[in-house]
Amino acid sequence: MTHEDAGHYASKHPKGVEADPKIVEQVKQKLSNNHITCAAAHAIARDLSVPPSQVGMTIDLLEARIIKCQMGLFGYSPQKSIVKPTEHVSSDLQNALDTKQKGKRISCKHCWNIALQQGLQKLEVASACETLGMKVKPCQLGAF
Repeated sequence: MTHEDAGHYASKHPKGVEADPKIVEQVKQKLSNNHITCAAAHAIARDLSVPPSQVGMTIDLLEARIIKCQMGLFGYSPQKSIVKPTEHVSSDLQNALDTKQKGKRISCKHCWNIALQQGLQKLEVASACETLGMKVKPCQLGAF
């Protein structure tokens, strides 16, 4: 969602959908100025054994904003994104990304798994995606 959508995140979800009170409580504890980091949102999902998408939906329903994407794609001030193309993408990394991408798109979850499997930082995988012209989508939290 764009800055114009700020304050209207709940509209991404069907009317009448309700958030789990346990998730609401945890999200509210982690909010600062109505913002929550990607890492904090994922920690809540892990701690409560729920999918990140459920935490993301709760954040949307609370009309809060997710910041500091762990892949560097959004939520950084003032430049928004901190990911930059890399000078070199190893053949192993390129092959792993090519295997999981569809139409020059690859999911955030696939990128995280590739980073884990190859002992890389998530930002390194995002940089490789930039270099290869791949868009990371969808976000595990539903931010994009």
